[in-house]
Amino acid sequence: MISGTTSLIAHLGYPTYTFTSPLLYNPWFEQNGVDAVVVPMGVKATDYPNFFRSVFRLTNIRGALVTMPHKVTTLELVDEISPTAKIAGAANAVLLREDGRLLADQFDGAGFIRGVLGKGFDPLGKRALVVGNGGVGSAIAASLAGVGLAGIGLFDPNTAASESLAQRIGEHYPEVKVALGSVDPEGYDLVVNATPIGMRDGDPLPVDVDRIAPDSFVVDVVHKTEVTPFLRAAQGKGCAIQGGTDMLFEMIPPLLKFFGFGSATADELRAGAQLPS
Repeated sequence: MISGTTSLIAHLGYPTYTFTSPLLYNPWFEQNGVDAVVVPMGVKATDYPNFFRSVFRLTNIRGALVTMPHKVTTLELVDEISPTAKIAGAANAVLLREDGRLLADQFDGAGFIRGVLGKGFDPLGKRALVVGNGGVGSAIAASLAGVGLAGIGLFDPNTAASESLAQRIGEHYPEVKVALGSVDPEGYDLVVNATPIGMRDGDPLPVDVDRIAPDSFVVDVVHKTEVTPFLRAAQGKGCAIQGGTDMLFEMIPPLLKFFGFGSATADELRAGAQLPS
């Protein structure tokens, strides 16, 4: 049972997307004496708008974590949207403000930025290629533009997704040069795979690794496999790499601050996480 005073964070998504967060957040809450709990709530897309509104009628709710397939729909259900969420076109967190208004934000990109900075790569003034311009790729591109990236290349098989993302970046960060339609990684300091391509052995790779410079930083956002075949190939060229798990854990500290629960380090969260082996 959850008491009426415990701060509730609802994790809203399909069941397959909601099981992980309680295993990351709740151990940290318990270890640090925080009276809060993340509760997974599987919701079908057709039921989501009404369910979302009803959840925020609870007297002890602090906010919600939002996963697929509800990240885009959430923007239509809140009162305020952060610039990052506007550019990404999706939100993965909602805060209930004291005045009752709902604020939507997007932290996938924040976790990404924290991860690459922690590995010694500073995006300031650099050029980045983001392959895959859906939810996660859009969030990463939005955060990169916000930290002073010089230029960004966007590629997605759905050209409309790239064009729409480029337009949103231009509205908020007109100084960032945006190139569309090419998956060629030559000339980019940072190469990001935000697609499931290249995850399994034998898969085609998302870009031609031979055209990635050895001093480039290469990232794959896949969480299930820490070092994907794509990352192994890039590592073989001498590139520094980052897997999706780093982004996952680095996203939690700014989310804790967003919800008003203080701060933690990614290492502390890793140490306490109860993920299945």
